Amino acid sequence: MRKFLLPAVLSALILLISGCSTGDDAVAQGNTFQFVSPGGQTVITYEPADRKPIAGLEGEDLVSGQPLSLSDARFADKVVVINVWGSWCGPCRGEADDLERVYEDNRDDGVEFLGINLRDDRNSAKDFVIDRNVGFPSIYDFPGLSLAALTTPTSVVPTTIVLDRQHRPAAVFLKAVSDKELDAVVKRVAAEPAGTA
Repeated sequence: MRKFLLPAVLSALILLISGCSTGDDAVAQGNTFQFVSPGGQTVITYEPADRKPIAGLEGEDLVSGQPLSLSDARFADKVVVINVWGSWCGPCRGEADDLERVYEDNRDDGVEFLGINLRDDRNSAKDFVIDRNVGFPSIYDFPGLSLAALTTPTSVVPTTIVLDRQHRPAAVFLKAVSDKELDAVVKRVAAEPAGTA
């Protein structure tokens, strides 16, 4: 198992470090969603009929060290915004307040946020969360193991992925996101009728 995991992690990290997307289409294959940035776009949206669930996402909570998973009860039947970030990332520092505003404005409407902290010193990442009053949890993922499990775009930091209530990608931002543009997408996805196919 380990010999197969290492190439996947290395591939994800190479894509992350290169900071570029390849390919020309986003596709649904089998029962999971496989992502390729169409034409190098940085904002991609998907209609309900084109969405497929992402692979399992789990790891260790940045602050508590306890297991944290997208399958946890707190995320069940909720729109989930996943944000890939690092305290070393300038655009991540710039968008932190915007993300927190959207989280606070929408969490009473069935919206949760989940961060993935990547390639970071744990104490620096904790300081980032405390200094910016981040209210949502993050998976601490220094080696990129949780990130490698995602079949959505992982080549750019920051990346923000909006999942619908079935935890299928509805929108992807391969760039720093503003509160205005993220809030509009989150509200639209949260308002979708239950069981939208």
